[in-house]
Amino acid sequence: MKLKDIIELDKKYYMNTFGDRTPVCFTHGKGINLWDLDGNMYYDFLAGIAVNALGHSHPKLVKAIQEQAAKFIHCSSLYYIEQQARLAQVLVENSCADKVFFANSGAEANEGAIKLARIYFKKKGLENKFDIITLEKSFHGRTLATIAATGQEKYKKPFSPLTPRFISVPINDLDALYRTVNENTCAIMIEPIQGESGVNLTTVEYMRGVRKLCDEKGILLIFDEVQCGLGRTGKLFAYQHYGVEPDIFTLAKALGGGFPIGALLAKDFVAQAFSKGDHGSTFGGNPLACAAGLAVMDVLLNDGLVENAEKMGNYFMDKLNNLAEKYAVIKEVRGKGLMIAVEFNADIADEVKNKCFERRYLVGSVNNDVLRILPPLIINEKDIDGMIQVLDEVLAEYQN
Repeated sequence: MKLKDIIELDKKYYMNTFGDRTPVCFTHGKGINLWDLDGNMYYDFLAGIAVNALGHSHPKLVKAIQEQAAKFIHCSSLYYIEQQARLAQVLVENSCADKVFFANSGAEANEGAIKLARIYFKKKGLENKFDIITLEKSFHGRTLATIAATGQEKYKKPFSPLTPRFISVPINDLDALYRTVNENTCAIMIEPIQGESGVNLTTVEYMRGVRKLCDEKGILLIFDEVQCGLGRTGKLFAYQHYGVEPDIFTLAKALGGGFPIGALLAKDFVAQAFSKGDHGSTFGGNPLACAAGLAVMDVLLNDGLVENAEKMGNYFMDKLNNLAEKYAVIKEVRGKGLMIAVEFNADIADEVKNKCFERRYLVGSVNNDVLRILPPLIINEKDIDGMIQVLDEVLAEYQN
């Protein structure tokens, strides 16, 4: 089909939740590259919003999916599933968690985390502990409960009244947390690095203070690592940067390398709160999703991608900071590993993103003042140099 025909079909039949999209349709990809209907090649520095951590069509992932699909795709969790058990083992053995539950997305994983935190206290007989404190500018998903947890009004307002008992406080403000915690608080839920609002980092001091507060008050600590987990920040899990461990944390996005899967992980003392019938998922943890997850974890753990994310992240940040010295329109460069934001002094992020697209480089934008860069973890210095050259050309247009 021609692009105009696809756009017409989309406008006629698809619910308009994305508005007018970037006018391109990709047919295939390999590594960090994508090709459109006309055969034009693009450089993907968004990775499906941190999903395609291995790049496109990674041979180990493709092989795992093909081989599993040829055997069987779905099996009810009424029965034991080898791939499910093996992926749970890999995640537990490489993290602070003791138990895993698989879902289909980050939102579902976060819903599970919320349910687990609340039922933990219910089963201890503490019926009044159900409030969950989150951070302003956070993003936890699109379901009614995870929208309520999200600390951004633009996501909440259209769907009120929302699921109650969620409270948001400013990031990196321990005093605000201490003032907000009360006898009803059951958990504090944090993205170690906020993604959707523009790559906002929590500080080490703050995270250690949050852990201390939770221990003092008997509150559960939940980390949402849906976007910042699985090597993205230069460590396998973002919590490893802080010297603290969560009681519960969630994963998704990169875990399937593009195939839908989410994971809820918890320490044993809290995981035990879930018993038969308390939670479930028809498709969660199916053989195909878990086969994909096993392939992704194999590459992350054994092919040096986490280390590459740290090394290339440092290289990228250095290059971007050089641009910041050159162009006054750049207010700040921030990030960790290959989770990077360039904040501008003006509302030009959408324009910059579109100008990069015209040069066939894919990046994201946030609130029209932040450029978001989330490349596959396989990138090298040459790939980064190409992106920097394009940004240099584009930003020159805004130089006074």
